[in-house]
Order: sequence, then structure tokens, then C-alpha cells
Amino acid sequence: QVQLVESGGGLVQPGGSLRLSCAASGIAFSVYAMAWYRPAPGKQRELVAVRTAGGSANYGDSVKGRVTISRDNAKNTVYLQMNSLGPEDTAFYCCHAQHITMAYWGQGTQDTVSS
Repeated sequence: QVQLVESGGGLVQPGGSLRLSCAASGIAFSVYAMAWYRPAPGKQRELVAVRTAGGSANYGDSVKGRVTISRDNAKNTVYLQMNSLGPEDTAFYCCHAQHITMAYWGQGTQDTVSS
């Protein structure tokens, strides 16, 4: 059974940081592209960041320069370090794993940026 379990969400003040984790099980983690998504106005969701199996990373325009995605294949975990957070970053963040036609979603974790 495939599971993607997110953690690390919570309440943070504007300008603060959060680090999200997504622990995967039931998949050959190292061959999957791992990504984080969040809802966006006018869209079902927007890409926050993706780290491919080969190690390259891409970021959504709204978070570039403030977010870093990393992965630890030994721990089957992908991380999302978010800095300089603003109220616009308040969202439900979901982890996504994809390899060719196989794709899985985590349950998500809520991040709230508020003073």
C-alpha cells in the first residue's frame, strides 16, 4: 500500500519559516519525481516545487527564491523548506509522487501564515 505522509505544517508569523516533510512508503522512492502542490486562485492547484529522480529542481513562480525542495532517498522523504512566508502562502500543501504513469497524493498539511 502506497502512503505519502506529510508533516511539519502549522501556524507561523509573517516572515517566518516552515519545513514540511513527506515520508513515502510502498514505492520505489528513488525513481519517483517528488513534488509539493497547493491550491491556487483560478486553478485546482499550483506547483510549489518538484525534485526529479535525477535530482533537478523546479519551482513555482510565486515561491522562487523563498523555497527549497530536497530529498533523502535513504529515508524515502522529501522536504520543503519555506522562508520569508507571507499570508499568501497560507494553504493546504500536498505531497505528490510520480513515475511514468504512476502517481500518488498525500493527505496534505495545513500551513497558516498569520500574526
